[in-house]
Amino acid sequence: MIQPTAAFKDNLQLLPSIEGLAQINLIDVDGKVVATIENQPGKQGSLSVYQYLQQSFGVLSKDAAIHGLDVFAEHTVDAKSRPGAHPNIDRLLDIVNGASPLKIELVAR
Repeated sequence: MIQPTAAFKDNLQLLPSIEGLAQINLIDVDGKVVATIENQPGKQGSLSVYQYLQQSFGVLSKDAAIHGLDVFAEHTVDAKSRPGAHPNIDRLLDIVNGASPLKIELVAR
């Protein structure tokens, strides 16, 4: 696992490539897809983080969410002060605060 820095841009450089990844599906305990992060501009940072969390933790558990919040660095601080502005960070905050873990499904291109 990486040791996150205080800057999201620097943390992204430490994560595996998302080349060949079309999207990530987040699946609840009932097997329902509750969210999708597509490989498109504006979402690629989140896609990188969630792929990394899947590779490091297997599922989006509380421990994975805590680590993910560290990776998002300054964006986590912004998300806490502006709920709804960063839905992929809000999801991690929800899990830290007791929401059920999610399965992270990687979908190749």
